[in-house]
Amino acid sequence: MTFRLRAVRALVLLAGFYLMGVVLLAAMAVLDWLLVTRLFTARAAWFEGAVLTVTVLLAVAILRGMFAFLRAGRLRSVPHGVAVTPQDQPELWEQVCAAAEVTGERPPDELYLVAEVNAGVAEQSRLLGLLSGRRRMFLGLPLLAGLTVPRLRAVLAHEFGHYGNLDTRLGGVTMRGREAVLHTVEVFREGSTQLHYAIGALYIGYARMFLRTSQSVARHQELAADQVAARHAGRDATAAALRTLPVLDAAHTHYLEMYAAMGGPLGALPPVGEVHGGFRRLLAARTGERLAALSAGQRPPRPHRYDSHPPTAERIALIEELPADDRTDGSADEPAALTLLHDPDRVFAALEARTLPHEAVRLRRMSWDDLVMARAVADAEGWSRPLRLAVARTLRSAAQVADGAAPARRGAPAEKVEDAELPGLEEVLDAFDRGLLWMEVADRIPKPTQAARLTGASARNFIRPRVYDGLAGMIHLRLAGTGHAAPDIAWSGQPGLTLPEAWEKDMDDALDAAVADTPDTAPLRALLAGTHRVSA
Repeated sequence: MTFRLRAVRALVLLAGFYLMGVVLLAAMAVLDWLLVTRLFTARAAWFEGAVLTVTVLLAVAILRGMFAFLRAGRLRSVPHGVAVTPQDQPELWEQVCAAAEVTGERPPDELYLVAEVNAGVAEQSRLLGLLSGRRRMFLGLPLLAGLTVPRLRAVLAHEFGHYGNLDTRLGGVTMRGREAVLHTVEVFREGSTQLHYAIGALYIGYARMFLRTSQSVARHQELAADQVAARHAGRDATAAALRTLPVLDAAHTHYLEMYAAMGGPLGALPPVGEVHGGFRRLLAARTGERLAALSAGQRPPRPHRYDSHPPTAERIALIEELPADDRTDGSADEPAALTLLHDPDRVFAALEARTLPHEAVRLRRMSWDDLVMARAVADAEGWSRPLRLAVARTLRSAAQVADGAAPARRGAPAEKVEDAELPGLEEVLDAFDRGLLWMEVADRIPKPTQAARLTGASARNFIRPRVYDGLAGMIHLRLAGTGHAAPDIAWSGQPGLTLPEAWEKDMDDALDAAVADTPDTAPLRALLAGTHRVSA
């Protein structure tokens, strides 16, 4: 079957999705008319009344779905995007208009910058997508930060290619129709009554048939859009853009989790504009190989059974089969697409104001260095607290025995320990030297229920990493408090503290000795003594 015939078949099925509601409403209207005019009897009045009630409720559900189907093509407000006009960003608009022109399409009426590694074009359509209306484009600022200008051209041309007259206008209609069908199905899934679910099941079944039938058309549109992108931006730049997108997505996810959310537990935020703007600093600090490592080993997202996108590897292979042109990717020499923006700092700040929740206005702003230091101290306090509590309770129990009082029995509820009673680093090391670590302290460190029954070497090996982390946390607190640790944002690695050279070299071995089966705190005390001498 040719593409044109497949598109016509998809259009007929799309019309049937809407007409199904009309037929159901007509059938229920005929049934109600027959009940009222021909079949009504006094004895069966209660039954007929129940049937009429059910048909009315079903009609409401069907009308809701039909209305949702008709409204699927409407453009909604964009609360989480920054609208930019040709006067605001002329160079970016120039690239957008050029991509639209090469596909034979009109440029968008609106352009929004968003906080996603994504680009897309939405269009307000009517009559099942046969009539197009206002057009809107979305561009992710992280995308602009991570793509060169030629690769951005490829992405832009691909998005407009979805709407171009690639083989037949019906292909674009089918793409809009798939979006409308999925929107209608979601409306039925959100229904509040069993009748909504019952009618929704009927529509979902039809939707699956339509999506399955139209999938080949949708995939053809995607591949055709890739061809358009290659003609506009060049074969190499288009293939490189497809390879870069999953890497950028993984890097952006890493940035949001590791950097942008760093101040979450502290009730703090990075400087204004840096919640999203810091991503460009991460990209600038890492080579392509280090960025690719963030996505290495990750399974690609499992494609939806009705996904319109063919596998990325297949798309790249088809692009690379095209004849070579005189436009190489030249990624090393090309500027980032972010350079197309005038005053990007202002744009990042505006996007931040649109995306952060209202309560974020009250959060304090901190420089990246201050944020790293505050988070490192907070983390160190969290790591060290279980160990310090266990040592405090052990020392209290030992003191009770020395005074002749009965020690707390094992398994009894732990006594409350005030922060002022928590031992310092030297007191913890003294407890280790007294042989209390594996005799008393380890048993008082919280552990999962399944590990509570472990004894001997198994118990020590299970709890040893927690003792190690607790001791390391106390050392970080000591060095940060005395000014011997400096914050390191480490855009190319992992944010944390930079320790003195001696500590960077010997700290791990000293900690291993302190938490060994026979604890030896001498190496750790030697490092501490060296720090005191430097301070003096």
